[in-house]
Amino acid sequence: MTSSPEWTHRHHEELRDHWWWRPGWKIGTRFYAWHITVDDQPGLHELAERYQAELATVPGLDLIPRDWLHLTMQGDGFVEDVPPEQVEAILAAARNRLGEIAAFEAHFGRPVVTAEAIILPPDPVEPFDQLRTAVRAAIGDALGPTAVPEEANGYRPHISLAYVNAQQPAANAIQAIERVTAGAARTSIRTVSLIEMHRDNRMYEWRTVEAVRLANR
Repeated sequence: MTSSPEWTHRHHEELRDHWWWRPGWKIGTRFYAWHITVDDQPGLHELAERYQAELATVPGLDLIPRDWLHLTMQGDGFVEDVPPEQVEAILAAARNRLGEIAAFEAHFGRPVVTAEAIILPPDPVEPFDQLRTAVRAAIGDALGPTAVPEEANGYRPHISLAYVNAQQPAANAIQAIERVTAGAARTSIRTVSLIEMHRDNRMYEWRTVEAVRLANR
């Protein structure tokens, strides 16, 4: 049995503002990315709300509303750099790649405090790595292997509960988490979505371009 990576249970000691502008980003920027959205996961919503009720007592955190909870997977590029025909080619390749991967169940349990967010890591991690590898392969199928953005290594799948908006010690956030008694939420992973996202309102918001289905179990 594979042991959980250290990042899934080790807290950071210091927090920093998440909302600095990454290269190429500004108000009005639109970006294509692949996410797993969790609109239809009531158990996960309940778990998130229990932890967020305590995290709400910690200054310097932006709690993520239920509608915008997500598991980040892979960037595609700024909308102005990815013409519609490339979007269609990527989607077609993703349908082929993801259609060969069976839907699966994952658990989300105790949050972890990272430098810029409070996150829920999945258990197990490996199926999400497999999904991201398939998405990256689909982008390579459509655009060529050198056109796949972001690094292949270093991926840490997670669902964020809150983003940090001020530099501070992590102790208050850690204590808030430790005040909660809750089990893990079982989550069904059935689709991976191409979204068009922005962060104009100090939150990641999006429209879904297409939810690509995994194979039935």
